[in-house]
Amino acid sequence: MLQSIRTLMAGLIDYAGLYPPAKLAMAPAAEAFAHARIGDNEWMLGRFICPASRLDEFSKAAAVLMPGTHATSGYREHADLQEPWRLSVILDGDLAAGLDALHAFNLRHEHEDAGRAVADAVELKVARPGDIDDALDRIPEEVFPFFEFPPEVVNAGDARGFIAALAGNAAAAKIRTGGITADAFPPAPKVAAFIAACHSAGIPFKATAGLHHPLRAEYPLTYEPGCARGVMHGFLNVFLAAAAVGCDHLDCARATAILEEGDASRFHFTDEGVRWREVFLDTTQLAKAREAFALSYGSCSFDEPVADLRKLGLL
Repeated sequence: MLQSIRTLMAGLIDYAGLYPPAKLAMAPAAEAFAHARIGDNEWMLGRFICPASRLDEFSKAAAVLMPGTHATSGYREHADLQEPWRLSVILDGDLAAGLDALHAFNLRHEHEDAGRAVADAVELKVARPGDIDDALDRIPEEVFPFFEFPPEVVNAGDARGFIAALAGNAAAAKIRTGGITADAFPPAPKVAAFIAACHSAGIPFKATAGLHHPLRAEYPLTYEPGCARGVMHGFLNVFLAAAAVGCDHLDCARATAILEEGDASRFHFTDEGVRWREVFLDTTQLAKAREAFALSYGSCSFDEPVADLRKLGLL
């Protein structure tokens, strides 16, 4: 495997199988995550995404699959050697109640008998910059927060007030890059503006929704037969654009051009790095961007991104 693609994709995909368009029940979502963790491509897998309101349900469904003494026979050999499962918790209701649920979950899963897991990140929507300060005062230091800005702010191309509220804090921004309707996908220039604003403020980010495929193109918007189609952003586009902004200080126009690139032949991956037109990012730059800036993205499918990368000959 090419070192550049391994560096770019390592731990990139947070598994959000509970969410549309997959919208799996809890048990099959936990099973899919467990299966991915013992597969050949587990190195691309990040956290399991779970709403705070369903953490108890997750514990009941997933405990026997987690590392620890209760791992089922199909996973025991692998689970005993694994690190605890990591979760990012969506705070989908009252902030205090959600943090209490997270704390109880972490206490329960400190013990091997309950299956080892840790919820070490939270994700929450904020309506105004002041909400960020309020939440940061209450979120424990050991839990890393991602703040999702209102879509209208991102679509207006001016998230500076929200980003300024994050500056200087151990926290990250979150951008919604799609959904199950065509209007849920922000225009490429607005995504580029968001990335550039985060970089200027020294704020890392993650993305969520709509990044099922490596390259920008028109795809079905859901898994239903005959469903509507729309142009989706590609995860390679988004994270290569972010790495280029972070390392080469590209302006928004050039970042937009990377985001809008749909021709796979324009991206040249080697062990040394990746080239798009005149832009070259070596593996050290990719690693730096992934570690400190362009952190991850949530996807309701892990298999789909893997299959598409195989089709492109990158795995």
